[in-house]
Amino acid sequence: MSTTEAAASTGTNGNGASGYRWVGTRPVRHDGLDKVAGKARYAADLNLPGMLYGHILRSPHPHARIVSIDTSAAEAMPGVKAVVTGADFPEAPPKGATRNLMCTVIARDTVLYSGHAVAAVAASTRREAKAAAEAIEVTYELLPHVLNIADAMADDAPVLHDNLFTRGVEPRPTEPSNIAARTVYERGDVEQGFAEADIVIEREFSTQAVHQGYIEPHACVVDCDQEGKAVIWASSQGHFMVRSSTATVLGWDTSRIKVIPAEIGGGFGGKTTIYIEPVAALLSTKAGRPVKIVMSREDVFRATGPAPGAIIKMKVGARDDGTITTAKAWLAYENGAFQGIAAMLGCMCVVSAYTLDHLYVEGFDVVLNRPVNVAYRAPSAPAAAFAMDSVVDEIAARVGMDPIDLRIQNCPSQGDPTPYGPKWPMIGLRECLEAIRDSDHYQSDLPDGQGRGVASGFWFNIGEASSATVNLNENGTATVITGSPDIGGSRASMALMAAEELGLDVHLIQPVVGDTEVVGFTDVTEGSRATFATGMAVVEACRDLKEQLRKRAAKTWDCDVEEVEWVDGSAVHGPGEQEPLTLAAITGNAKRTGGPLGATASLNARGAGPAFSVQVADVSVDEETGRVTVERYTTAQDAGTAIHPSYVEGQMQGGVVQGIGWALNEEYIYSDDGNLENPGFLDYRIPVASDLPMIETCIVEVPNPSHPYGVRGVGEVGIVPPLPVMANAVADATGVRIGDLPLSPPRVLEALTAAES
Repeated sequence: MSTTEAAASTGTNGNGASGYRWVGTRPVRHDGLDKVAGKARYAADLNLPGMLYGHILRSPHPHARIVSIDTSAAEAMPGVKAVVTGADFPEAPPKGATRNLMCTVIARDTVLYSGHAVAAVAASTRREAKAAAEAIEVTYELLPHVLNIADAMADDAPVLHDNLFTRGVEPRPTEPSNIAARTVYERGDVEQGFAEADIVIEREFSTQAVHQGYIEPHACVVDCDQEGKAVIWASSQGHFMVRSSTATVLGWDTSRIKVIPAEIGGGFGGKTTIYIEPVAALLSTKAGRPVKIVMSREDVFRATGPAPGAIIKMKVGARDDGTITTAKAWLAYENGAFQGIAAMLGCMCVVSAYTLDHLYVEGFDVVLNRPVNVAYRAPSAPAAAFAMDSVVDEIAARVGMDPIDLRIQNCPSQGDPTPYGPKWPMIGLRECLEAIRDSDHYQSDLPDGQGRGVASGFWFNIGEASSATVNLNENGTATVITGSPDIGGSRASMALMAAEELGLDVHLIQPVVGDTEVVGFTDVTEGSRATFATGMAVVEACRDLKEQLRKRAAKTWDCDVEEVEWVDGSAVHGPGEQEPLTLAAITGNAKRTGGPLGATASLNARGAGPAFSVQVADVSVDEETGRVTVERYTTAQDAGTAIHPSYVEGQMQGGVVQGIGWALNEEYIYSDDGNLENPGFLDYRIPVASDLPMIETCIVEVPNPSHPYGVRGVGEVGIVPPLPVMANAVADATGVRIGDLPLSPPRVLEALTAAES
């Protein structure tokens, strides 16, 4: 692996970040052996005595009214122990987020997409459950459907929800529509900005819905007892979310539900909601036995949320010296069957890598007959960056500037206003741009026949609620218990921060992801928040422990606590009259000095550091087939402080690979009758190792002052630049700019042929 660590504001060395003993080092992850040896337990691995298997019947139609459901044949079939339909669940409210969740889990009176859950069966075997589900007779009244943004926004479009009135429009519309919400951000006077420009470029772009591509499908096991309490084992990015959402769908109090987090085989934002847990819980309640449901790959594609497709129109003005004067953006995002916030997020991100005096950004969330869209790393940002950074590349070519120099000239700095309101805190965009500009890759000569593309990407990151408990054991080791499922190495980052605080060897710390009855409430692992927010809670708990350790040492020495310092894992007597006491010595004597040592911290983290990434790629294009080959790729990203550099690099590389897939191959393909035609990895083409070069990484470190160790989230922004990077590189290689993704061989070949003619 070719890796550079570019430091800003803090140095790095062979033993981790400057001034740290453990933070910045690369220990083997604590859960690594179990995972590579096949010992890690995922939700589908669990088998309980007497367990049944659940199967969900799904609609074959994209839009239809459910006239009747006859389950009598299914109930009489061998092995069947329970059958449920939407009628067995509490009535959903007429509108709002709760209705959207409840009706996504199982349809009530109307199905809104092909794959929408209609009924479910629990039986002794998978085969019996599937056969019984297929025996359920559903009578449908077909309704008109819409599958794309343009059709859904048309005046004569069939309306999905007769009580959906566009938010963000004044006066409030009197007629329902498929436009769920309108978002606007504006500053200055865009018409003045265009008048000041020497160059104005206006383009339209489109992207398609893409799946997160997690290898493990959604799975759960639910065991409901005779007292009405349920234990859920689930593959999820947030088991507290599973508890609260399941309780909402079933109308239960959360105290009835305990959720135990299983290992997660990929999520990338796609496991931040629920689909099957309430169904399994109701089947288990009816049958009086545990129920396991594991989605098939086809069901994952047909019934769970992808990242949304989008249409974006960009108009950007610039002076001859490369200064961008203004930008006007129109964005429309698919929401799937129920309203979401995709357009708002896109509006926040579309011009955030640039500082502008004049801007007008308008976004629309659009509902249509597809599964409800959910997060996929930096939600909505990739499509927004594709549009803006494609136009910026054209501007650089028109004014004859190096594309990175133009971006440096126009990049925001601390104190500049963001497009969505507040001022930028300390950020590392300029440092990322400079790191790519100075990289061996960018300074190298481009081989004949290849094209080179660069682009910037932004994601704001979040904080939210986290809890952690740190217990010291009598032998001087520590257990760190958090409520954040580990989806990218957070066990290791928690252990490293605890080791740094306590002065312990990181291998003496055992990180544990606790269930909903073991650790305090913790929000979903999303928004690049786990190492930032849950790490804050770990640090706070460790600092509490250090005070306790100082007091125990003072009690042992019969001195004032002010005379005791904590240095490198030992209590040190300031006056020097006592020999240092190691942590192990204090915990070994804990029964005599006050009892067990432990501390808990819960907080609502503030000050998440905005994240930026800048990337460059070289590609070649086969003019006979239209196939794009990625020849070389380098990514630079501001990590704030890289707690575990290997996992930072892994996050950077993973985001790039998924972004390349989005740019070059991946898309949902629907037939005219509303059915997904490629619901599997054979026809839905994700990148594999042989498609890619080694992704070279450059970690930039501009510490986030709001975190004790300067952490910025790193899991999301890496997926943002690859879309425009690929488009810019293909344009450089062929002289043809393509505004519609993916850049699949048929689409590229069609564009090349059209250009020739």
